Amino acid sequence: MASKKIGKATVKFTNPPIIAGTGTIVGPMEGRGPLAKDIDVILPDLTFGEKTGERSERKLLEQAAQIAIERSGIDKGMIDYYIAGDLLNQIISASFSARQLAIPFIGVYGACSTCSMGTTLGGMIIDGGFADYVLVACSSHYQTAERQFRYPIELNIQHKATSQYTVTGAGALVLASSGNGPRVTWATTGRVIDLGVKDPYNLGAAMAPAACDTLLRHVADTGCAPDMYDLILTGDLGSLGSQLFAELAKDAGCNVGNNYNDCGLMIFDTKTQRVGSGASGCACAAVVTFGHVLKEMERGNLKKILLIATGALLSPLSFQQGESIPGVGHAIVIEL
Repeated sequence: MASKKIGKATVKFTNPPIIAGTGTIVGPMEGRGPLAKDIDVILPDLTFGEKTGERSERKLLEQAAQIAIERSGIDKGMIDYYIAGDLLNQIISASFSARQLAIPFIGVYGACSTCSMGTTLGGMIIDGGFADYVLVACSSHYQTAERQFRYPIELNIQHKATSQYTVTGAGALVLASSGNGPRVTWATTGRVIDLGVKDPYNLGAAMAPAACDTLLRHVADTGCAPDMYDLILTGDLGSLGSQLFAELAKDAGCNVGNNYNDCGLMIFDTKTQRVGSGASGCACAAVVTFGHVLKEMERGNLKKILLIATGALLSPLSFQQGESIPGVGHAIVIEL
């Protein structure tokens, strides 16, 4: 009997995993944003001393993971599993970083929902008694995402107002079976929702229905109304997608209220930085949550948050074949 499963899609951790250490690193654009003071490392340029964006992204991921391990106060050899993912084909940033870290590796792909997906799986492994320490990480890079999903930046293609700017960065955390710190107490796994959006320059609209579906299922499973959270975060819906999410939730009788925000609207100053509808990328939700939000919890400003990290599950191949864009949203609850 699945005694830890609550309702249709939610897990309540009996032994909630503790966030023992975090690591965040971003590029120069993100370093000029409003959350810069809560980021561990800000790079002066996009290269990180490497010849390609792909090599730079891998190095970002490795460094964020190393920072999280150091902050946790444990030896790398004590980590049982490394769960990581990114946006590139065959999740090469994660796989190649695992080659360097030499920790048993579980590669995952959830697009920009990867940080919540990885944290959920890590929590299940620890709560199930299969590990004491799990490292979770993900990354994205402006240059690599543009080259794979859109156009090489050298072409200087004009973007739509609904386009989002991929975050260059990486976020990592170490989950532990015991100790002190914020705990991951619930996890709601999302369904793939597709309402027929085909525009890869409007991913917020493609992902908003999935985020709303996960919110509604989380509320139904747990009985926790939106006003029970100090902060409700969506992954990277941007300005249009976050508005759609709030409207869809309200229409379904679930008003997210004034304690709602979107990671894609937080990491950049959308009024002064040319980022279109906001931010996107695996690193978006990871950096905002593992960096800024957890530091806000340390400062005593937040006690309980709900993160619904969202992902657009498209690929260049699916787009070329005329497919619409499926979306997914995975939710985790972090509380003191």
